Amino acid sequence: MESISKISSIFETARDLTLEAAQSAGAARSLNPRPPRDLPFPQIKKLLDSRNDRDILEGLRKVISMMYRSKPCLPYFSAVVKNVASPNVEIKKLVYIFLLHHAEAEPDLALLSINTIQKSLTDQNPQVRAMALRVMSGIRVPVISQIVSLAIKRGCGDMSPYVRKAAALAIPKCYKLDPNTIPQLLDYLSILLGDKQYYVAGSGVTAYLEICPERVDLIHKHYRSLVRKLVDMDEWSQLATLRLMSIYARKCLPVRSKKMKKSKTRGFYDDEASEEEGSIAEEVRILDPDLELFLRTCKSLLYSRNAAVIVSVARCFLDLGTPDYVDSAIGPLVALLRSPQDIQQVALYNIVDVCLARPERFVRYADHFLVHASDPFDVARLKFEVWTLIYPHCEPHVRDMILCELEHFTRALNPEIVQESVRAIGRCAQSDSLASPRCLRILLEQVSSVDGNLSAESLT
Repeated sequence: MESISKISSIFETARDLTLEAAQSAGAARSLNPRPPRDLPFPQIKKLLDSRNDRDILEGLRKVISMMYRSKPCLPYFSAVVKNVASPNVEIKKLVYIFLLHHAEAEPDLALLSINTIQKSLTDQNPQVRAMALRVMSGIRVPVISQIVSLAIKRGCGDMSPYVRKAAALAIPKCYKLDPNTIPQLLDYLSILLGDKQYYVAGSGVTAYLEICPERVDLIHKHYRSLVRKLVDMDEWSQLATLRLMSIYARKCLPVRSKKMKKSKTRGFYDDEASEEEGSIAEEVRILDPDLELFLRTCKSLLYSRNAAVIVSVARCFLDLGTPDYVDSAIGPLVALLRSPQDIQQVALYNIVDVCLARPERFVRYADHFLVHASDPFDVARLKFEVWTLIYPHCEPHVRDMILCELEHFTRALNPEIVQESVRAIGRCAQSDSLASPRCLRILLEQVSSVDGNLSAESLT
């Protein structure tokens, strides 16, 4: 028994060593990847002409690898395209990828494969049908525009939503091939905009914005269904739908205003200045019920993981909504300041726009606009802009913090940041007379600066 246990322990140790060696070899291979070795032309041609699917797949992978490394692949065109009739889905995918890249260079040979691709439109597998439609619309040969239009018509009535989505994405490609097909494409687009599946309708909206953004009449009967599907769409379809709905709302959902009488509150005692009691006429914005439906639906998109969606919703609230809707977008916008610098900059541009309308709502977020050493100049400039807008509405301790920060940046190494901080101090002094002496002292310190531009900025 002892000998058996010794042998088993030896085997386990050997297995562990083998696994460690394999892992280290794999790590070394990943750290120093070798470029793939290209086979000679006759050998690849032989693989593509083989009757074995495994060999054909190997040859196609070699060709696609060469294609993505910008190596000449046109000599293989005829050998690749003849495999388009293969029943193997993996082979079809690779042939379709090759066709999309090289059909313009060899239009005559590409046209030979159209009949086979058309047959794939009736395949039992919806993935194959969608791929065939995608490839047919992606072959940029104007002669086949009518064939592509008929294929889109077939795709619009397909039972699979995956195929209908491919038909929606094919509409702009067909329009670019031949703009004269626009009457038929508008009919197909009207069907797809009313599709029950949200991802088909989202692709339909994208196609609509590409080919006929001025045809608002196509949206009338689909408006409410598109608004209800907005939450379920993917981020890119949400962006397209938000853009479409803002255009539609401006044109077709006018904003009305009504004067409401607001009575003054009485004094504690009934006999207090009863003659001074009266009413104030206040203008209130009244939203159309359809616009209200759209704005309510957009509220849930403020929690999207996509920064572009949050910014688009904030713009919709600012342009179309009431102050209550604008206030609900402020927190999510400020949260974007924790994002990378490019997103921060876009968010700050929109924060400045919102802050011009509702500056008092940003006072609680004043410390979120502190400028960091790693912030680029544009981000720092926009943060200074926000500070100057909210400064008149801040408490005294917050105003003191803002002025201390701005004074600190007057001694920065970057002359552009120094100039912006001096301008910001000047704007703060204009909005608060109590802080004027302190601001004047800071500005006078910059008058004797070596930089002439900075001295001029301080004086103005």
